[in-house]
Amino acid sequence: MDLLPLLLDFVLHVDRHLAEFVAQYGTWVYAVLFAIIFVETGLVVMPFLPGDSLLFVVGTMCGTGLMNLPPSIGLLIVAAVAGNQTNYTIGHYFGTRVFQWENSRFFNKRAFDEAHAFYEKWGGLTLVLARFMPFVRTFAPFVAGVARMTRSRFTFYDVTGGTLWVGSLVLAGYFFGNIPWVKANLEKIIWAMILIPGVLALAGGLRSRLSNKANPAS
Repeated sequence: MDLLPLLLDFVLHVDRHLAEFVAQYGTWVYAVLFAIIFVETGLVVMPFLPGDSLLFVVGTMCGTGLMNLPPSIGLLIVAAVAGNQTNYTIGHYFGTRVFQWENSRFFNKRAFDEAHAFYEKWGGLTLVLARFMPFVRTFAPFVAGVARMTRSRFTFYDVTGGTLWVGSLVLAGYFFGNIPWVKANLEKIIWAMILIPGVLALAGGLRSRLSNKANPAS
């Protein structure tokens, strides 16, 4: 069975799948959500798992009473922070050896290079901003580990970014996810949440690359 169509279906229809899971398994959904957010932020080979859209839909589920808001936010913040800590530790352990890796089925070197350039330019702020950018948020903590960012400084930005990311998107879903227009256009909104941050990140990377070519001595 091809995994890609199943994964794509889950990402684009996360609202439907999540509601079905809650109805069938109840509180086990919290463990599944914790695992998804932890893996998406904690393993550099899993940047394609749903993040923003999943958090928004969790808020929507809380708004309908299918899930509980405070434990949902608290648990997913812990998952996001723990995932980044794991990713940082892996990057710190492997160090500069990652720069010798090539593209493979499980590692996108181009995405890694773009995340590294973004990190070098913006420092710790990257860890906060990257939370809202698919793919970049998976590579940013890994790059911070490779760059030997101090653990205390990394943790500050990790907790800050994780709290803002989870809190803002879950609350957005909670307050707006059940508005009739939003419910009718949820699939388009999910597409926008996936594509717009990615396009902005790519545009920023391209602009940085063009700037470096125009100023090779800088």
